[in-house]
Amino acid sequence: MHASKPDAAPANAQFNPLIRSYLVVTIGLSMALSIIGLPLALIWFCGVGQWWARHYFDLLQCELGDRTLRFRKGILFQVEKTIPLENIQDVTFIEGPLLRHFHLSTLKFETAGHSAGQAHDMHLTGIIDAHEFRNRIIEAREALRAQRVRQAAAGIETGAVPTETLERIATRLDEIAALLRDRQGA
Repeated sequence: MHASKPDAAPANAQFNPLIRSYLVVTIGLSMALSIIGLPLALIWFCGVGQWWARHYFDLLQCELGDRTLRFRKGILFQVEKTIPLENIQDVTFIEGPLLRHFHLSTLKFETAGHSAGQAHDMHLTGIIDAHEFRNRIIEAREALRAQRVRQAAAGIETGAVPTETLERIATRLDEIAALLRDRQGA
Protein backbone atom coordinates (compact mmCIF):
# COMPACT_ATOMS: atom_id res chain seq x y z
CA MET A 1 0.00 0.00 0.00
CA HIS A 2 1.33 3.43 -0.94
CA ALA A 3 1.56 6.24 1.57
CA SER A 4 -0.51 9.18 0.44
CA LYS A 5 1.28 12.36 -0.39
CA PRO A 6 0.74 15.13 2.17
CA ASP A 7 -1.70 17.78 1.04
CA ALA A 8 -0.11 20.78 -0.59
CA ALA A 9 -0.73 24.14 1.00
CA PRO A 10 -3.92 25.67 -0.40
CA ALA A 11 -3.64 28.62 -2.77
CA ASN A 12 -5.91 31.52 -1.89
CA ALA A 13 -7.09 33.75 -4.71
CA GLN A 14 -6.86 37.48 -4.18
CA PHE A 15 -9.75 39.65 -5.36
CA ASN A 16 -9.37 43.02 -7.08
CA PRO A 17 -10.79 45.84 -4.90
CA LEU A 18 -12.38 47.32 -8.05
CA ILE A 19 -15.00 44.59 -7.79
CA ARG A 20 -16.69 46.83 -5.18
CA SER A 21 -17.26 49.61 -7.72
CA TYR A 22 -18.31 47.10 -10.35
CA LEU A 23 -20.95 45.64 -8.01
CA VAL A 24 -22.28 49.07 -7.04
CA VAL A 25 -22.62 50.10 -10.69
CA THR A 26 -24.12 46.87 -12.04
CA ILE A 27 -26.63 46.43 -9.22
CA GLY A 28 -27.53 50.13 -9.22
CA LEU A 29 -28.08 50.17 -12.98
CA SER A 30 -30.24 47.06 -12.70
CA MET A 31 -32.40 48.82 -10.11
CA ALA A 32 -32.59 52.01 -12.17
CA LEU A 33 -33.95 50.15 -15.22
CA SER A 34 -37.40 49.95 -13.65
CA ILE A 35 -39.55 52.86 -12.51
CA ILE A 36 -40.17 51.14 -9.17
CA GLY A 37 -36.46 50.53 -8.63
CA LEU A 38 -35.39 54.11 -9.46
CA PRO A 39 -35.84 55.43 -5.89
CA LEU A 40 -34.01 52.36 -4.58
CA ALA A 41 -31.20 53.00 -7.06
CA LEU A 42 -30.80 56.54 -5.70
CA ILE A 43 -30.50 55.19 -2.16
CA TRP A 44 -28.14 52.50 -3.44
CA PHE A 45 -25.83 55.01 -5.14
CA CYS A 46 -25.92 57.42 -2.17
CA GLY A 47 -24.16 55.05 0.19
CA VAL A 48 -25.93 51.78 0.79
CA GLY A 49 -24.29 50.23 -2.26
CA GLN A 50 -20.79 51.26 -1.19
CA TRP A 51 -21.38 49.85 2.31
CA TRP A 52 -22.75 46.59 0.95
CA ALA A 53 -19.97 46.18 -1.66
CA ARG A 54 -17.25 46.82 0.96
CA HIS A 55 -18.62 44.14 3.30
CA TYR A 56 -19.24 41.73 0.42
CA PHE A 57 -15.64 42.18 -0.75
CA ASP A 58 -14.27 41.62 2.76
CA LEU A 59 -16.03 38.24 2.97
CA LEU A 60 -15.04 36.90 -0.47
CA GLN A 61 -12.85 33.80 -0.29
CA CYS A 62 -11.56 31.38 -2.89
CA GLU A 63 -9.20 28.56 -2.00
CA LEU A 64 -7.59 26.06 -4.36
CA GLY A 65 -6.63 22.89 -2.50
CA ASP A 66 -4.99 19.78 -3.89
CA ARG A 67 -8.41 18.12 -4.44
CA THR A 68 -11.06 20.88 -4.36
CA LEU A 69 -11.85 24.46 -5.24
CA ARG A 70 -13.80 26.25 -2.50
CA PHE A 71 -15.55 29.61 -2.93
CA ARG A 72 -17.38 31.58 -0.26
CA LYS A 73 -19.40 34.80 -0.59
CA GLY A 74 -22.31 36.64 0.95
CA ILE A 75 -23.28 38.97 3.76
CA LEU A 76 -26.73 38.04 5.07
CA PHE A 77 -26.92 34.79 3.17
CA GLN A 78 -23.54 33.15 2.90
CA VAL A 79 -22.94 30.73 0.09
CA GLU A 80 -20.06 28.27 0.08
CA LYS A 81 -19.44 26.08 -2.96
CA THR A 82 -16.89 23.31 -3.16
CA ILE A 83 -16.06 21.67 -6.46
CA PRO A 84 -13.89 18.56 -6.62
CA LEU A 85 -11.10 19.24 -9.11
CA GLU A 86 -11.74 15.92 -10.80
CA ASN A 87 -15.24 17.16 -11.77
CA ILE A 88 -14.02 20.33 -13.48
CA GLN A 89 -14.35 19.86 -17.23
CA ASP A 90 -13.49 23.38 -18.36
CA VAL A 91 -12.61 26.79 -16.97
CA THR A 92 -13.79 29.64 -19.18
CA PHE A 93 -12.31 33.14 -19.01
CA ILE A 94 -14.92 35.88 -19.61
CA GLU A 95 -14.36 39.60 -20.17
CA GLY A 96 -17.10 41.97 -21.26
CA PRO A 97 -16.99 45.74 -21.86
CA LEU A 98 -18.12 46.61 -18.32
CA LEU A 99 -15.76 44.07 -16.75
CA ARG A 100 -12.86 45.39 -18.87
CA HIS A 101 -13.70 48.96 -17.80
CA PHE A 102 -13.12 47.89 -14.19
CA HIS A 103 -10.09 45.71 -15.13
CA LEU A 104 -11.95 42.59 -14.05
CA SER A 105 -12.76 39.20 -15.52
CA THR A 106 -14.87 36.19 -14.64
CA LEU A 107 -13.85 32.55 -14.44
CA LYS A 108 -16.74 30.18 -15.19
CA PHE A 109 -16.48 26.51 -14.27
CA GLU A 110 -18.16 23.70 -16.17
CA THR A 111 -18.39 20.56 -14.10
CA ALA A 112 -19.15 16.92 -14.85
CA GLY A 113 -22.39 15.46 -13.65
CA HIS A 114 -24.53 18.57 -13.82
CA SER A 115 -27.04 19.44 -16.50
CA ALA A 116 -27.07 22.90 -18.04
CA GLY A 117 -30.35 23.82 -16.34
CA GLN A 118 -29.09 23.29 -12.81
CA ALA A 119 -27.56 26.08 -10.74
CA HIS A 120 -24.46 24.13 -9.74
CA ASP A 121 -22.05 26.17 -11.77
CA MET A 122 -19.57 28.57 -10.25
CA HIS A 123 -18.58 32.02 -11.45
CA LEU A 124 -15.64 33.84 -9.88
CA THR A 125 -15.48 37.53 -10.72
CA GLY A 126 -12.63 39.83 -9.81
CA ILE A 127 -9.73 37.46 -9.17
CA ILE A 128 -6.36 39.17 -9.56
CA ASP A 129 -4.30 37.42 -12.27
CA ALA A 130 -7.29 35.33 -13.31
CA HIS A 131 -5.40 33.75 -16.22
CA GLU A 132 -2.70 32.46 -13.87
CA PHE A 133 -5.25 31.23 -11.32
CA ARG A 134 -7.10 29.43 -14.13
CA ASN A 135 -3.83 27.75 -15.15
CA ARG A 136 -3.14 26.71 -11.54
CA ILE A 137 -6.60 25.11 -11.32
CA ILE A 138 -6.05 23.18 -14.54
CA GLU A 139 -2.55 22.09 -13.41
CA ALA A 140 -3.93 20.91 -10.04
CA ARG A 141 -6.72 19.00 -11.83
CA GLU A 142 -4.23 17.31 -14.17
CA ALA A 143 -1.92 16.43 -11.26
CA LEU A 144 -4.84 14.84 -9.41
CA ARG A 145 -5.86 12.86 -12.50
CA ALA A 146 -2.26 11.68 -13.03
CA GLN A 147 -2.09 10.60 -9.38
CA ARG A 148 -5.31 8.59 -9.75
CA VAL A 149 -3.98 6.90 -12.89
CA ARG A 150 -0.75 5.99 -11.07
CA GLN A 151 -2.72 4.62 -8.11
CA ALA A 152 -4.97 2.58 -10.40
CA ALA A 153 -1.97 1.22 -12.28
CA ALA A 154 -0.27 0.30 -9.02
CA GLY A 155 -3.44 -1.49 -7.88
CA ILE A 156 -3.61 -3.47 -11.12
CA GLU A 157 0.07 -4.43 -10.89
CA THR A 158 -0.28 -5.72 -7.31
CA GLY A 159 -3.66 -7.29 -7.97
CA ALA A 160 -5.22 -5.08 -5.32
CA VAL A 161 -8.78 -3.90 -5.77
CA PRO A 162 -9.61 -0.48 -4.27
CA THR A 163 -11.56 -0.73 -1.00
CA GLU A 164 -14.39 1.46 -2.24
CA THR A 165 -14.90 -0.88 -5.21
CA LEU A 166 -15.10 -3.88 -2.89
CA GLU A 167 -17.56 -2.03 -0.65
CA ARG A 168 -19.79 -1.21 -3.65
CA ILE A 169 -19.67 -4.87 -4.76
CA ALA A 170 -20.53 -6.07 -1.24
CA THR A 171 -23.46 -3.63 -1.00
CA ARG A 172 -24.78 -4.71 -4.38
CA LEU A 173 -24.48 -8.39 -3.44
CA ASP A 174 -26.45 -7.73 -0.24
CA GLU A 175 -29.17 -6.03 -2.32
CA ILE A 176 -29.32 -9.01 -4.70
CA ALA A 177 -29.49 -11.47 -1.79
CA ALA A 178 -32.35 -9.50 -0.23
CA LEU A 179 -34.25 -9.52 -3.54
CA LEU A 180 -33.78 -13.29 -3.88
CA ARG A 181 -35.03 -13.84 -0.31
CA ASP A 182 -38.08 -11.69 -1.05
CA ARG A 183 -38.86 -13.68 -4.21
CA GLN A 184 -38.49 -17.03 -2.44
CA GLY A 185 -40.76 -15.86 0.38
CA ALA A 186 -43.51 -14.69 -2.02
